[in-house]
Amino acid sequence: MATLLGAVEIREIAERIGVKPTKKLGQNFVVDANTCRRIVKAADVRSDDVALEIGPGIGSLTLALLEAAHEVIAIEIDDRLAGELANTAAAHEFDTSRLQVINEDAMSTQSLPKEPTVLVANLPYNISVPVLLHFLEKFPSIQRGVVMVQSEVADRLVAKPGSKNYGSPSVKATWWADLSSAGTVGRSIFWPVPNVDSSLVKFIRHAPAGDEEKRVQTFSVIDAAFAQRRKMLRSALGELFDGKASESIASAGIDPTVRGEVLLLGDFMKIANTLAI
Repeated sequence: MATLLGAVEIREIAERIGVKPTKKLGQNFVVDANTCRRIVKAADVRSDDVALEIGPGIGSLTLALLEAAHEVIAIEIDDRLAGELANTAAAHEFDTSRLQVINEDAMSTQSLPKEPTVLVANLPYNISVPVLLHFLEKFPSIQRGVVMVQSEVADRLVAKPGSKNYGSPSVKATWWADLSSAGTVGRSIFWPVPNVDSSLVKFIRHAPAGDEEKRVQTFSVIDAAFAQRRKMLRSALGELFDGKASESIASAGIDPTVRGEVLLLGDFMKIANTLAI
């Protein structure tokens, strides 16, 4: 009967293959099986899903995904961890033909052996937003998912206009998906125990807000607006609009004296439209 990993075995595997969790790679391994099952349940992983996991590490979450999904694709940058993952799955009596391990940097991933339908991952805080946006952009087959990230990052991803946490990640993610909080997780479920809190963010994909050209234009406006978030739009977008920001913003029906933190994605798109005129 297939089983999941426990804390003792995770440490044993790491020692055997010579892995010491590093801050550089954001390696805080989940050692609690119940938390892994909770994450998989929150992502609504189904028996016909092709699940994509980024940074599987020792394999705690991977095995929980194999319990629920039809197939699992795992992307792991550390070659020692990537090489051991199938062995761990086999040792726990999972069918390894349902697991494909890709040994590469997730940020450079441009293609996958199959189209994933759900994304589930424990993401290092320093790359969590770029990785999530990259996979939403490049793999439209991903319909939903849950990512575990530093709570501070989670707050930014799910923030609404007008809040102190609302910023570039909040707006950009809504280009592809609706995001919401799926709860918090305790520090004690990780090895090593991190000095930050972690939270779960759930997303459900919707149709993209526009084509790729429109996205690039809109994201350039978003980046400029939040690069100096305390500035009014007419100042923050001054360079982007070659000194004619006030007129361009006003022509989009937006008050040039407001700040980016009060605007919705649609507002940024209206401003971006004036770039193309």
